[in-house]
Amino acid sequence: MKRIEEIYWLRFYGCLAVFGFHFFDRLNQYADNVYIDLARIPTVLGTPIFIFISIFLFSARYGDRPPSGFLVKRLQYVMVPYIVYGLIYALTKYVNLRREGVPADLVDTLVEYLIYAGWHGYFLIIAMQFYAFYWLYSRYGLERWLPPAPWLVIGSLISIAYWGLTRFFDFEPPGYLLWIAPLGWIYLFFLAMLVVRHYPQLAPPRLHEAPWLARLSRPELLLAYVVLIALLTWFGWLEHSSKETWVVPLFILFTLFTVTRLRSVRATPLVKFVNRYSFGIYLAHPMFFAMVDFAHEFIPFSLFVYSLLLIVVGMTGPIVFNRVANGIPGGGTLFGKTLYVPRERQTATQAR
Repeated sequence: MKRIEEIYWLRFYGCLAVFGFHFFDRLNQYADNVYIDLARIPTVLGTPIFIFISIFLFSARYGDRPPSGFLVKRLQYVMVPYIVYGLIYALTKYVNLRREGVPADLVDTLVEYLIYAGWHGYFLIIAMQFYAFYWLYSRYGLERWLPPAPWLVIGSLISIAYWGLTRFFDFEPPGYLLWIAPLGWIYLFFLAMLVVRHYPQLAPPRLHEAPWLARLSRPELLLAYVVLIALLTWFGWLEHSSKETWVVPLFILFTLFTVTRLRSVRATPLVKFVNRYSFGIYLAHPMFFAMVDFAHEFIPFSLFVYSLLLIVVGMTGPIVFNRVANGIPGGGTLFGKTLYVPRERQTATQAR
């Protein structure tokens, strides 16, 4: 595997998708219409992209030999920010509830956010589970019993069934416990392992060597599926989040299209810049959204100004915060490390 330039594009898109999903969530409180629902469609891929990239990069870099201390390092990199930001969001929620005169218990709020993963950083718990699964998968040669190709199909059916049945039976455990269960995301693991295994054959000149992947990566198929989703959205028949049954095939088609068609498209400076701060943007942008909302209580903005402030403050705030945090010893560990993005084209051994 020589180049993974398309990972820049995937991470860039994933970062903007998560940001956009929460942005439209805010707008939906003031303007609830089908156009916002249509705009949500591309944003549902954000969380799956981050999970997929995590598995893909480590499998591409280490193969079936993860280094000593792999899990300890991942725990530090992932779980420390989870606890730090979880505390920030929990305390903010507690203070706001008390300020509004709503009875709130501090311990219950902390349990909801930290134990029940009741904030948007729940994806870190999912990622950590799959880091552990990758370590087991590689260390004990589980590919012999769980080959990626057939298990992508099986895993997709499991994930579709999981999201479908939990919706059908209206199963809602505390916090986001429903969302962090690996069954809903297992297809991402096997998709990542499959892409790594067939990565050389996924280059456009060699796609004929993997005919079924070539068919699934066709842009016409992705476009047709997106049109179908848009039509179902127009008639109000779909819910929009990364935890829906229809997202599973959408993400598979989108990812196969991306890793085959964007391989030779060099990432622009803007794409690389967002990549560098993507982890911080993901974790911190709702904190800056909340600042805009707080100001909005005292200085009512028009919807246009409110939207503009959410975009500007919500994007620049986390970048500045992340730069400052990473300039302090230990700040990157606490608040999310700035990713290393070299000026030259990224390779599998450079990707982190």
